[in-house]
Amino acid sequence: MRLDYNLRQWSLAGLAFCALMMGVALALQYVVGLTPCPLCILQRIAVLSAALVFLVAAIHNPRGKGGVVYGVLGLVAAGAGAVVAGRHVWLQSLPPSEVPSCGPGLDYMMEILPLWDVLSRILSGSGECAEIDGLWWGLTLPQWTLIGFLCLALIPLAMSVQSLLSSGGAKKIS
Repeated sequence: MRLDYNLRQWSLAGLAFCALMMGVALALQYVVGLTPCPLCILQRIAVLSAALVFLVAAIHNPRGKGGVVYGVLGLVAAGAGAVVAGRHVWLQSLPPSEVPSCGPGLDYMMEILPLWDVLSRILSGSGECAEIDGLWWGLTLPQWTLIGFLCLALIPLAMSVQSLLSSGGAKKIS
């Protein structure tokens, strides 16, 4: 069996995976009633960024090394999401005495602080990001999200490798 997909097929698969991740996030928010913390919101931004890369790549469907560009951009978006999810997992693993105190809400910070300061404060974490709202098969939501980003990263990685191989960037093995 040969796995030889074109860039559009990889992009549509990535877009579908992003839609699945966002669908789960929105269902947890609007059906289950979980309110996303600031780190959850950053993770959603990473998913939407990856989805945008996959959408543009699917529409453009470049040949050759153009696929590497989309692959790298998708990998950056998935990697950024994995970093934020990893930070979230770390915050949840802290003993209660070491959890940072809750700060002001994201809406309030966006109104009064420059964007760089808001991002810095969000990534330093707060008490609300350390709360564990439940486990599914023994894993927290940020752990599942981290797994999702790692799986998502395989798609742009495959896009890049296939684009390099098909453009002659590496010798094919007969």
